[in-house]
Amino acid sequence: RFNEMGGNAVKYRAKVPLTPRERLALEVYDRVDDAVRRELARLRREEGIVASCHRGCSRCCGQHIQMNPSEAHAMGQYIKRTFSGRQIRDLERRTEQWQAREDAQRKRHSSSAGSCGAGPSDDGLSCPLLVGRACSAYPVRPVICRTHFVSSDPSACLPACAESPDGAVPVVLASIPHTARPWVQRLRADIEASGIDFSRSIMLLPHWLAIEMNWPFDTD
Repeated sequence: RFNEMGGNAVKYRAKVPLTPRERLALEVYDRVDDAVRRELARLRREEGIVASCHRGCSRCCGQHIQMNPSEAHAMGQYIKRTFSGRQIRDLERRTEQWQAREDAQRKRHSSSAGSCGAGPSDDGLSCPLLVGRACSAYPVRPVICRTHFVSSDPSACLPACAESPDGAVPVVLASIPHTARPWVQRLRADIEASGIDFSRSIMLLPHWLAIEMNWPFDTD
């Protein structure tokens, strides 16, 4: 089976230890998920608010998804450990395409202040991890993805500066990200303890992917 997956998959799967930073990120994810479940239950019970998010409603994957070094490390480890050689090659291709489209979009709108590209269905700028309208690295998705919930139609979850054709605006459940804040601080403390400026370390997910996977793309 391993030979059918390609040499990289053999190397990665054989030599990908669970590192202390990865362990911390996974622990934080467990805590965040638990906090999110409790808050969703409270919203339903006390305020009658129900999240409308579901598998396949992937408009939010066209947002500029940010992550920190600990999240990026956990994601890279997961991909190296679980993806087949073909999956890794396909992910690399999608990441390269994302970078090319992002660069072209930036140049196209550089003279128009406050503008940005269209949604993921229009400009193809969805997260490279999105496959069949589902996240291919769902167990290690970053906190920003774990805490984004809306009570409105998920189809309205376009990038902040993109305008929905029917004028729909997503109703974000703002209390959800708040519940995750204490656990994010644990990641921040760990990153800063290593001498890294946390705020400056935040980058877009595709950029971090390129770094973690050692792909030769421009991440500036």
